[in-house]
Amino acid sequence: MVATRAPAPPTVDRLSPRAGLAALAALRHGAGGLLPALERVRAELGDVFQLTLPGFRPVVVAHPDAIRQILVDQRAAFRWRHPRDPVTRLLRHGLLVTDGALHDRLRAVIGRSCQRAHFEARAGAVVAATRRVAATWRPGRRYDLLAEMRKIALLSFEAVFFSHDCGPELRALWRPLLRTLDYIGPGLWLLLPRGTPAPPHAAAALDAHLLRLIARRRAAPRPPDDLLSHLVQAFADDALVRDQLLTMLIAGHDTSTAHLTWTLYLLGAHPHWLARVRDEVRGALGGALPTPATVRALPALRQVLRESLRLYPPIHALSRTAAQEVELAGYRVAAGTRLLVSVYLVHRHPRYWAAPAAFRPERWAADPPPYPYSYVPFGGGPRNCVGGAFAQLEAPLVLATLLQRWDLQVEARRVAPHMGATLVPRASIGLRVEAPR
Repeated sequence: MVATRAPAPPTVDRLSPRAGLAALAALRHGAGGLLPALERVRAELGDVFQLTLPGFRPVVVAHPDAIRQILVDQRAAFRWRHPRDPVTRLLRHGLLVTDGALHDRLRAVIGRSCQRAHFEARAGAVVAATRRVAATWRPGRRYDLLAEMRKIALLSFEAVFFSHDCGPELRALWRPLLRTLDYIGPGLWLLLPRGTPAPPHAAAALDAHLLRLIARRRAAPRPPDDLLSHLVQAFADDALVRDQLLTMLIAGHDTSTAHLTWTLYLLGAHPHWLARVRDEVRGALGGALPTPATVRALPALRQVLRESLRLYPPIHALSRTAAQEVELAGYRVAAGTRLLVSVYLVHRHPRYWAAPAAFRPERWAADPPPYPYSYVPFGGGPRNCVGGAFAQLEAPLVLATLLQRWDLQVEARRVAPHMGATLVPRASIGLRVEAPR
């Protein structure tokens, strides 16, 4: 629907003094308070409102019907690519930052290696990567939970999508990867009229890694049936293949890292759920390695994973730009306006969720259908997360493998979320392991 008479969304300067002070109080914790501050704003201004920062005036959307409109019903009215964003400068012509015919062609090629059956045949690689990292743990020692989950996610991703063991290169890739993730997260570039500076020099190490893989695969006489092979067979341009590999590597491993970390954090904060899931895993699996079939038969674990995605969605906001004037939830949005679909806010909306801030995995026990588009951890519509099937298979395989073989103790202190490339804990979370008693 083209908007003609609808009003513009309310702006934050229309907050009442009380709500404004509450939002400012949340911000006293720095960037870690931004999400609670946005919750305060939504509570007063409604599910569609506009921020008014210098050079950055996005419309925030937290209404399920409007989210459906953006992702499905009127998706052609919105663009993904925003030239000034760091993710565009880094990924260049990657799947996540392209529109139109090129996106459709890329999605068709990448989608071949993102089918559930394709992943299930490679489930053993995920279990092997998990056991490999866990084999380095020593009872009683403290480990950084986020870092350990990132190791598992990186090894799993490259094994499944590239048929490559990146273990020997993990140390060399570690710092460049973290620097690159920092570069694409929210920052002062949002307020700069010309956008962000060029990608950091550290990103060159990732490029070199991926270009080596491309060259080897092009020379392979019998290439494996994986994402890397599909891309080099479909595209002669190594730069375009690099863009897709980097896109999938960044998005595929970082979202899994966040999901695994938050899930174990929540289990550590709720020991009765940790005990319940651990006992379920050990009772069902015994000494057998987890498989796609056996983890599907672990209802408590799957409830916990879904609730973790609700409370801490790794992709906490989806960015779009209005290609034309549109109407959303009764408000006029001008062409050229940036929109932020707040997955975090809609996942914690009190209109659609009972006790929205509480960790209640049992809410998923009967698999109740939430209000449509009030639960969108993988987006929705034709451009939903292409790796969603992998994420939903990987997480239960990793956690079942860990809980089967270790007694895990996770620090339960309160940790604020950090809006980086994904939603991750701001502070280090300690992980201690013990052999099962």
